[in-house]
Amino acid sequence: MEPDLFTAAAEERQEKDPAGSPLAVRMRPRTLDEVVGQQHLLKPGSPLRRLVGESAKGPAGPSSVILWGPPGTGKTTLAYVVSKATDARFVELSAITAGVKEVRAVIDGARRAAGGYGKETVLFLDEIHRFSKAQQDSLLPAVENRWVTLIAATTENPFFSVISPLLSRSLLLTLEPLTDDDLRGLLRRAAGDERGLKGAVALPEDTEAHLLRIAGGDARRALTALEAAAGAALDKGETEIALATLEETVDRAAVKYDRDGDQHYDVASALIKSIRGSDVDAALHYLARMIEAGEDPRFIARRLMISASEDIGLADPGALPIAVAAAQAVAMIGFPEAALTLSHATIALALAPKSNAATTAIGAALADVRKGLAGPVPAHLRDGHYKGAAKLGHAQGYVYPHDLPEGIAGQQYAPDAIKDREYYEPTRHGAEARYADAVEWTRKHLGRKRD
Repeated sequence: MEPDLFTAAAEERQEKDPAGSPLAVRMRPRTLDEVVGQQHLLKPGSPLRRLVGESAKGPAGPSSVILWGPPGTGKTTLAYVVSKATDARFVELSAITAGVKEVRAVIDGARRAAGGYGKETVLFLDEIHRFSKAQQDSLLPAVENRWVTLIAATTENPFFSVISPLLSRSLLLTLEPLTDDDLRGLLRRAAGDERGLKGAVALPEDTEAHLLRIAGGDARRALTALEAAAGAALDKGETEIALATLEETVDRAAVKYDRDGDQHYDVASALIKSIRGSDVDAALHYLARMIEAGEDPRFIARRLMISASEDIGLADPGALPIAVAAAQAVAMIGFPEAALTLSHATIALALAPKSNAATTAIGAALADVRKGLAGPVPAHLRDGHYKGAAKLGHAQGYVYPHDLPEGIAGQQYAPDAIKDREYYEPTRHGAEARYADAVEWTRKHLGRKRD
């Protein structure tokens, strides 16, 4: 029997007893218009619209697509909608269980269907990143000749996990994590819809907020937690899903943290002050609270980059590169794995030697500039590359430091108004000790050594 996305027996059972299916299955969209989120992929004329036959007319047929996105963002859901809406044969394979033999069987069936009665075939291949190069190669002739229209789903970066020839023959569609507003609408619909909980229990605001936090942008996780909590509430004879009931059900306490209120800033402040105070354990505690509350990992990473310069500076010159690398990694991988990267950076920053010399230096320099202590640039430092500059005395008398044995010229660089100012006061903490030696040496050779 030809494999299918949802077997006939399962469909028949669901129709007869929909309550026997998981809530996430019952609430699965029936049309593209019911899909939550991913609106950037569902515009008129989009590849997905063409796959369901809404605009696949004329000489240009629908394209094969690769759906790339985190779990719970709707990859299987979109395939399900296509399976219900398309007039084509719809075949499903999972790369976890299928191999080249199964792929060839589908392709042979597709060629027979096309030649025998003009029926096109849509092949949904889940977890395509689990296919080896040879297994992916077996798809190429069918995709290139459009014997099948491929919908492939992956949670891994396809530029690393999908062979280039297959990528070049398909459109890559990137699914984005669902927003809180997307999930909120889905939860409320599931709570009241006839296919869902039918209004059997109410969903209070604090319980809904905690569901959004633990979902982490995953619709399936949100609906699974809602169904479990609703079952527990009904068993207790309750008319609403209390926050305590949800906490007991998912074994995950609600963190008191308002991402738009005081807690957002208080916990972020405590994280940075713990890093500044070199208390690595306290820093990890506040980091964990922010992660568990669903804080934007990019916000956390930005705070760490600021801390690396504000509180560590040249006492550990490697701190800022670590924080920047963490921010870049977080932007690429997202939660939950981003928690590891943020932990890495937080520990490194908390245990690094500390110096705020860079912070106070720019603060003092800015204060003088704001007071009007600027003055003209010394004539010998001005640009001398244009005609007439020499007549104005520009660049005259400038000594090129590289021409001197020690590589430093004892000439005035600062404007007269601040020529004796010393903004940078290095500590002797960590690696900044060598900068302290360097600044003492250079000021001496510049003729600015203190008495």
